[in-house]
Amino acid sequence: MEDSAELESILPYLPLVIGSSRRLLWPSKVVEALEAMSRGPDHSRVNCGEVLSIAISDMRASLSLADPLALSAPLGYALFFDELMSGADSRKWFAEDIPKLANLLLRLPSLLEVHYQNSRAYGYGLRILGPQQPGMVLLSQELIGALLACSLFCLFPISNRGLKHLPTINFDQLFASLYDSYSESQENKVRCIICYFQRICLQMPTGSVSFERKLLSLEHHPWQSFLSYPYADFWTKSTIRLCPFQVHSSGLIEDHAIEALEVDFANKYLGGGALHRGCVQEEIRFMINPELIAGMLFLPSMADNEAIEIVGAERFSDYTGYASSFRFSGDYVDKRSVDFLGRRKTRIVAIDALCSPRMKQYKPKYLLRETNKAFCGFLDQSKYSQYKRLFKMNSVLVSLIKDNKHDGDISGDEILAGLFYHLTSIVFIP
Repeated sequence: MEDSAELESILPYLPLVIGSSRRLLWPSKVVEALEAMSRGPDHSRVNCGEVLSIAISDMRASLSLADPLALSAPLGYALFFDELMSGADSRKWFAEDIPKLANLLLRLPSLLEVHYQNSRAYGYGLRILGPQQPGMVLLSQELIGALLACSLFCLFPISNRGLKHLPTINFDQLFASLYDSYSESQENKVRCIICYFQRICLQMPTGSVSFERKLLSLEHHPWQSFLSYPYADFWTKSTIRLCPFQVHSSGLIEDHAIEALEVDFANKYLGGGALHRGCVQEEIRFMINPELIAGMLFLPSMADNEAIEIVGAERFSDYTGYASSFRFSGDYVDKRSVDFLGRRKTRIVAIDALCSPRMKQYKPKYLLRETNKAFCGFLDQSKYSQYKRLFKMNSVLVSLIKDNKHDGDISGDEILAGLFYHLTSIVFIP
């Protein structure tokens, strides 16, 4: 495999090594463990949550992962698979799904090789999309499945993630919190994740998902071919006509109009508390669309002039409730059509609002911050020349959705938030 800056940036955060033939591979002892699991529980003896946690610890030792798992993670795996899951479902999980996930993990090196070969010409390869670095990563759903299997088995190295401002990626905290402070909502978050793995083991999806870091540059040059972070007078002097604005009093964000831009009131760390105890708007979306979690591997926290857009994540679970009343309610079959890249026509933009801003949200500095944050999320910089024409023509087109009921812990002024969306809805979404 050819060396590349893309691979070099992500390699310290992957559980793979580069062998003497310059190919990605698993250490030999990990291969042995995965091959044993791929042959089923009669061969590997991995037939319950307790033994699975031991197998995870052994593989982590073979990878020389120095950072310990969350203390109660082994107890959380045992609690879920040996007590909370029914006996029949548990036997099926270990007899059928764990072997398939082990096989998928064995193919991770080759999946990555193919990924880099296919993305070389377009610059969409897996890499750390760092702060103030706009760009896109395009991953196949099969590769995402393998990456999330790494999360389930807690195989990602995490020692340097904090230095890069990267969010949690392994599932040890998710399972540990299930044991440390049991709640039905936490159990049902795990059930959503397990539903996802069962579904891809039954039939692997063949599409793709894109993850884009979006940026309003803090530099202002007349010759640049992209929009910069607007100053206050950009908004106060604007004569652009506002678009029509609708409010729906019922329904969920994920169930509304197809091909609209769906707003995720995000933590500045993508996913928020999804892999911890969080269970509000962002975390629920990451549970029912688990492919979103893959972005947590390589997308550091967002600055005030940044947003993240994810296109194509498939929904696998249905649910009821919210926060403490959240419950998994079975499979969801996502029937949305796909685009030319194989992405489902689900466009989610993550923008982090000020957290518990109280009165400071009305100060000009923070009004500008929130307005530009929304603007960055809605903007498609690839259509810069089109936007210039729109500004001159004073015409606006928009289609976006946000969900007031599910804003999590932001606790800002909802009317003010609505004005931000109305003011900044100057994007054209085809």
